[in-house]
Amino acid sequence: MKTYSKEEIIEIYNRPLMQLVYDAATVHRENHDPSKIQVSTLISIKTGGCPEDCGYCPQAARYHTQIEKNDLLPYETVINLAKRAKDSGSSRVCMGAAWRNVKEGEDFESVLKMVRGISDLNMEVCCTLGMVTESQATRLAEAGLHYYNHNLDTSEEYYKEVISTRGYEDRLQTLDNVRKSALKVCSGGIIGMGESVEDRAGMLLSLSKLDPQPESVPINALVAVEGTPLEEQKVVPVYDVVRMIATTRIVMPKTTVRLSAGRTEMSSEGQALCFMAGASSIFAGEKLLTTPNPGEDKDAQMFETLGLTPTEKKKDNTGKFKIRKSLVEAEEHKWSRPGHVIERNVKATEKAKEIRKAIREQ
Repeated sequence: MKTYSKEEIIEIYNRPLMQLVYDAATVHRENHDPSKIQVSTLISIKTGGCPEDCGYCPQAARYHTQIEKNDLLPYETVINLAKRAKDSGSSRVCMGAAWRNVKEGEDFESVLKMVRGISDLNMEVCCTLGMVTESQATRLAEAGLHYYNHNLDTSEEYYKEVISTRGYEDRLQTLDNVRKSALKVCSGGIIGMGESVEDRAGMLLSLSKLDPQPESVPINALVAVEGTPLEEQKVVPVYDVVRMIATTRIVMPKTTVRLSAGRTEMSSEGQALCFMAGASSIFAGEKLLTTPNPGEDKDAQMFETLGLTPTEKKKDNTGKFKIRKSLVEAEEHKWSRPGHVIERNVKATEKAKEIRKAIREQ
């Protein structure tokens, strides 16, 4: 498989749009069925209260946003939501918890039980729980997990402008821990946070250098949420999303490219260009963790118009249950806290303190 330099990725991204879409569509058809679309449902099993300072995230405890926080959902609630997702056409459920990293204990044991329950529904299961150790990834695999999501978010250089509470190397270490288990890797990023084209290319370069490359790469357009440091960022132009999808498809031809957050700001025509350029998966439902998403009926109508067929409601067990190693003993890992100052994150934190103080004094 061809490997690309950062300069080559930038050249691909900057090609004339129609040529870029054509080139990406050609690669897509050589490696995937262009008439198929994989539909996933994202369930926030634990919302809000995260100690991180990610500038885009309304779930950070230090910012004041309008999300409804909740502790870990009960097992029965999650299973019922998964059944509903399957009935609506989803073949995969991804469970998200607003944690910095997975900690051993009752909550992790509950997540393992949820994984087993959803896997028993003959659905693929994905989790995004923050940073994980190798032993935790292995336990998730043994419970029946298929994919683990942990996004790089952006380039290593621009990452320092968005997050100060966790290092880029921690993200890479988590992906390495996931890869050492029997899990498949889902990792992508967000565009529209103020990054340059060079940063977008840098993120794709980091992902493409993983060996093997991620089986899944979600491309998210920033949904600016009031109260977060990035609340004033403008909506990403749809053609930027198309370019990012197309470039990802060319650079990582075997990967499933996921058109993720930001679809509510895109027309059906814009999404059609993304599918033409190589996106072959979406998240269904009216909400992605805490941000809006098109409803299932609207997506079904779009699929019919475009001639796209959701993949069958069954999990892909290819190589899934072949655990490469016995369960390793639980190990501790000291994740980094870089601690540099991001001025807009600090301002958003101070603003949140003032709002909360005013509320208390009312």
